[in-house]
Amino acid sequence: MKKIFFLLFLSPLILSAQLTYPVTNKGEVVDTYHGITVPDPYRWLEDDRSPATAEWVTQQNKVTFNYLDQIPYRQEWLARLEEINNYAKYSSPFRKQDFFYFYKNDGLQNQSVLYRQKGLQGKPELVLDPNKFSAEGTTSLAVFSLSKNGRYAVVGKSAGGSDWRTYFVMDMLTKKYLKDSLAWVKVSGASWQGDGFYYSRYPAPEKGKELSTKNENHQVWFHKAGTSQEKDRLVYEDKANPQRFHTVFTDESERYVFLNISDRGKGKEGNSLWYMDSRAGQGSFKPLIPEVGDFQYSFVGENAGKFVLLTNDSARNRRLILLDPAKPARENWQEILPEKTENISGVSFAGNRLFVTYMKDVTSRVYVYDLNGKMEREVVLPGPGTAGGFGGDKEDKFVFYTFTSITFPPTIYKYDITTGQSTLFRKPEVKFNPEDYVTEQVFYPSKDGTKIPMFIVYKQGLQKSGKNPAILYGYGGFNISTTPNFSPARIAWLEQGGVYCLANLRGGSEYGEKWHEAGMRLKKQNVFDDCIAAAEFLIREGYSSPDYLAVQGGSNGGLLVGAVINQRPDLFKVAIPQVGVMDMLRFHKFTIGWNWIPEYGSSDNPEDFKNLFAYSPVHNIKDGINYPATLVTTADHDDRVVPAHSFKYAATLQEKYKGANPVLIRVDVNSGHGASNLKKSLETTADIYSFIFYNTGAKPDFSQLQKDKKGF
Repeated sequence: MKKIFFLLFLSPLILSAQLTYPVTNKGEVVDTYHGITVPDPYRWLEDDRSPATAEWVTQQNKVTFNYLDQIPYRQEWLARLEEINNYAKYSSPFRKQDFFYFYKNDGLQNQSVLYRQKGLQGKPELVLDPNKFSAEGTTSLAVFSLSKNGRYAVVGKSAGGSDWRTYFVMDMLTKKYLKDSLAWVKVSGASWQGDGFYYSRYPAPEKGKELSTKNENHQVWFHKAGTSQEKDRLVYEDKANPQRFHTVFTDESERYVFLNISDRGKGKEGNSLWYMDSRAGQGSFKPLIPEVGDFQYSFVGENAGKFVLLTNDSARNRRLILLDPAKPARENWQEILPEKTENISGVSFAGNRLFVTYMKDVTSRVYVYDLNGKMEREVVLPGPGTAGGFGGDKEDKFVFYTFTSITFPPTIYKYDITTGQSTLFRKPEVKFNPEDYVTEQVFYPSKDGTKIPMFIVYKQGLQKSGKNPAILYGYGGFNISTTPNFSPARIAWLEQGGVYCLANLRGGSEYGEKWHEAGMRLKKQNVFDDCIAAAEFLIREGYSSPDYLAVQGGSNGGLLVGAVINQRPDLFKVAIPQVGVMDMLRFHKFTIGWNWIPEYGSSDNPEDFKNLFAYSPVHNIKDGINYPATLVTTADHDDRVVPAHSFKYAATLQEKYKGANPVLIRVDVNSGHGASNLKKSLETTADIYSFIFYNTGAKPDFSQLQKDKKGF
C-alpha cells in the first residue's frame, strides 16, 4: 500500500524519467519529391489494420494509460466533468406537418434522443433513441430527414464515429423500419422527392481498408422507400473526374432538383450548380453555373421560379443574387444584397423572409430582409455571441434560433416574423454563475503587424502573475470560424483557475475570404505566426507563462499544434495535438484527403512541396529540441484524418526527443474524428486537463466545489 501511495504522488519529472516507450521499428522507405529524397521510416504504420500496427497501438496505449493512471486527481476531473454536464440539453425544434421534432439529452446520455410532439403544447413522444443503436452507445444518429408529407424518414447511422453512413427508412406512422438498408454513403444528405430520396455514395471499398483507402467516384442515386438498394436508380456519376463530390438536393416544393459539383482534388475552391425542373418533364440537369471554378454558389431558396443564391463571386465577403433559370448567364443576374464590410456567415429562408447573419469581430449580427433585399429589422440578440438557426418554410409565422457565448449556455428563442419579437423558449439549467467569469476580447499584433482577435476567459479575481495554467486553442483553416460558444467542460477548467484563450487565426472566415486566403496554401505560415504571437501576448501580459501555457487544436488545429511546437517549443509547457494532419506530403492519399488540396496544396506540385515540407509536423521534428510535454490524441475509426498521421508523428517525436517531458499518444477505440459518444468525450477531456495540470505543476482543488454546491 505504501508503494502505491508513493507512486500516486510522484513528480512529473520523476514519472517522465521512468517512461519507456515501445520500440517502433524503422523501415527503409525513401520517397523522391522533385529531386529531393525524403525518408519515411514509419510508413508501415499507415496500415492501421495490420497486426504489427495493432500491437504498436496496444503498447503505446499501455504506456499512456499507465502514466495517466498515476495522476492523483484524474478521476476527480472526470467526476467533475460528469457533474457539470449533467443537465438537460435541447435542440431547437423543427416542424414537419403537425409535428415539432427536437433532440434532448437528459444529461449524461451518450447520444441525444429524438422526440416529437403535436404542436408546441403537445406531449413529447420518443421517435429514436440512438443509445440503443449499439451496446456501448458509440453508434450515432448522423442523418434524420423527413419526407415532405412527414410519412417517411431517412435514418442515417454512423458506427464508431466513422464518416461512413448506413441509411435506413422509417415509417413515421408506425415508427418501424422498412426493409431498406443503404451502404457506403458518405458526404451526403437525403433529399426527398415524393416517396423516394436522392443520396450520394461511393462504390464499396476494398475489404479491410474501409477506413483508409482513397474514396473516389462519388455517385448520386435515387432510392424509393420500401425497396432494396440494388433497385436504386443511378442519377449521376463522372468517372472521368473521380475526385469530384456530387450531391443532389431538392427545394421546399420538391419541384426543383439541384446538382452540386465540386472538384477540390484539382485545387478548385468553388462549385458548379445544375438543376432539373421535375414538373416540366425535364429528364436531365441543365446548367446554372456550368463550370467548377474558384467561386462558391449555394442555393438559399426559390422565389417565383427564380433562385436565390449566396455567392462569393465578385464579393469576397459574399452577397445574395437572384438567378433566373431561363436566363442563367451572368449578365442577367440580379443582386439582392450587395457585399458589405462584414462577412455573411449564414442565410436562412423562412416566412418569405431572408434571415442573414453577418459576422462582426467574431460575433453574430442578424438582419431580416424581404425577398427584394429591403431590410426590415435587426434581430436583437442577448449580447455579443453566436446565433444560429432561423430556418423554416415559406409559410411559417415564426422561427427558432439559438444564442450562445463562452459563458452563456445555448438558449433557444422563438422569433415572431411579423412583430420581430424574440421570446425565451427554452433555457438550460446549468449549475454555474456566469457572473463569476470574465470574457475579454483582445486584438494582438501578429508577426507582420496584422491584428488578430482573441477571446480570453477566466475566473473573477484572477491574478495576472504568469502562473496560471492556460489553454491556447486555435484552428485557422478551411474558411471555418472559431466562434464563441459554450462548453460545460470548459467551465470545469475555468473554475480551477485555468485560463481559456480562443485565438481567431487567419485561415478562417472571421473576416471573409480575404482572411481565409491569408492563411492557406503558400501563406499557411501566417497561421502559425498568429498562434505564436498569441502565446507571446499571453506571456507578455501575464495571463500565463512558458511554464504554464498549453497549446491545443484538433484536425487542421492538430497540424497547427505540431507546426508551432516545432518552431517555438520554448513558448509552451504542454502540447495537445488532436486528430491532426501531420504528414503534409501524403495527406491526399487517404480517404477524402485529396479534398484538402485547395487549402494546403499538394506535394505533387514543386512549389507546394517546398512549402509543405518546410512546416510538415512529421518532417520538422529535430534532435536536441526541448519539446513540451505532448499528449497526441486520435481514434481507430477516424476515416477523415486517418490515425496514421498521429501514429507517425508520435513515433518520430519519441525517437528524436530525449528530454524529460513525456511524449504520449492516446488512441481511442470505437471513436472517429470526434468522440463517438459523451462518455468518451468526457474521458478524453479529463485526461487532457489532468495532463496539463500535472505537467505544469498546478494543483486543482475540488474540495471547495463540494462546499459551494449548497449555493446553487
